[in-house]
Amino acid sequence: MKVLFAASEMAPFVKTGGLGDVIGSLPVALREAGIDARVVIPHYSAIREVDYRLTYAVPRRSGDGAVTVHQTDYRGVPVYFLRSWPYFQDDGKIYTVWDWDTPRFIYFSQMVMAFIWELQRGALDDGAGWWPDLVHCHDWHTGLIPFLLHEARFGDGWNRIASLMTIHNMRFQGPYASSWLYAEGIRNRDDSILDQQDWRDNLLAIGMGYANKVNTVSPYHAAELHYPRFGEGLQDLIWRRHADFSGILNGIDAHIYNPAADPHLESVYDAETFRKKRPPNKAWLQSQLDLPVDPNVPLIALIGRITDQKGIDFAVPAIRAILEAEDVQFVGLGTGEPDLQAAFGQIGLDYSWKARTYLMFNEPFAKQIYAGADLLLVPSRYEPCGLTQMIAQRYGCLPLVRETGGLVDTVENYDNTPTAAQGTGFRFLFEEPAALASTIRWALDTFHNRPLAWATMQERGMRKDWSWAPGVAEYRALYRAAIDARRWWEAPGMAPLP
Repeated sequence: MKVLFAASEMAPFVKTGGLGDVIGSLPVALREAGIDARVVIPHYSAIREVDYRLTYAVPRRSGDGAVTVHQTDYRGVPVYFLRSWPYFQDDGKIYTVWDWDTPRFIYFSQMVMAFIWELQRGALDDGAGWWPDLVHCHDWHTGLIPFLLHEARFGDGWNRIASLMTIHNMRFQGPYASSWLYAEGIRNRDDSILDQQDWRDNLLAIGMGYANKVNTVSPYHAAELHYPRFGEGLQDLIWRRHADFSGILNGIDAHIYNPAADPHLESVYDAETFRKKRPPNKAWLQSQLDLPVDPNVPLIALIGRITDQKGIDFAVPAIRAILEAEDVQFVGLGTGEPDLQAAFGQIGLDYSWKARTYLMFNEPFAKQIYAGADLLLVPSRYEPCGLTQMIAQRYGCLPLVRETGGLVDTVENYDNTPTAAQGTGFRFLFEEPAALASTIRWALDTFHNRPLAWATMQERGMRKDWSWAPGVAEYRALYRAAIDARRWWEAPGMAPLP
């Protein structure tokens, strides 16, 4: 099976969040499972040390566009980078503003289609053509590709290429794209429900409407997207594609996030040895943060984007209340919206004897926090999947999360018993400071008074399989279903197309 991933970012080359992590890890896992997965992303100017391969032309209404292809291999995965003036040339930014990003990613979808043609004619494989069986599209940036594949369905070879549309964040959709679609000569989208609901110029809706299969990144979030609170105006389209829609939980790269072999840790450990070998990481972290080194003082962490989606607006007053009343320490790491950044950063200034906030992101430092902190806060208003809570459990740091999306799928709520017969963390529901603060106090009480329960939950979380292995099996089946849907004429009892 041959799968081409088309996306806007990929770790470690360019990354703003979970999408980049997924594109940097899922294709690796698929290739290890025998699937010929490859990746194509834009060639932003920040990407260096890749090899030039060829230049080809993309027919456009305004005249042919010249596209250069560079390539490298990342852990056995061929990765292709497409560059073309004016949209992907010297701009180092991944995302800019709506009226620039919309036409540049429309053009990127056209670039990908022309690139597939170059692949099949052997331009990059020493003359051996490579037709993907499926193009795996991610978020609105590649939402036009399923429609372009649909339009090309009568061409030799194109009628066999299926498409899968994966929704990582429904909030961002690429709306109001009609003028740019017209300018690029894109034919009218004649799908009846897109027309009825006025979604013909919404790039994510186009992808959802025309892809052979559609999915999102956790089972619980798949259910949430059927309703207005999370459907962001496209819930009716989710219902319309219900039979072709599913949720597959993301995984993490178990090689990169491995406390037993992490070179950034003071002391490496695993589920067998963490009781003795994890505490030195907390002591080292407290020392590095210039906080009192005390194993009995709970160290609370928050790592991630500082945005309203992540619940930072109600987390800040809750954290301040806990710091005011409890003997705890706090470390925060992340960047995001300016107003929330300011409020988040002020915590470290106002409670300088017990709190540190860093308005940046640093991957090695984040791993050191996962290994040294006792509790990780993930108070998201909505979270399609989330990776921090999985990484935290892998490192023996208990997550405290709001009940939404993938956080429900990945964090089992503590049963409040002395031995923790169930649980890998703590959950709360209401999006308000009091609910978060109350749950933190519950966790603190457990830390101080039920150490056996705490250690049991740590071990349980560390022993869970957070890798892509379960997801690879599900994606293999979903790819097969999408390919069968595309090649319907090959089903038993069906005659081939004339």
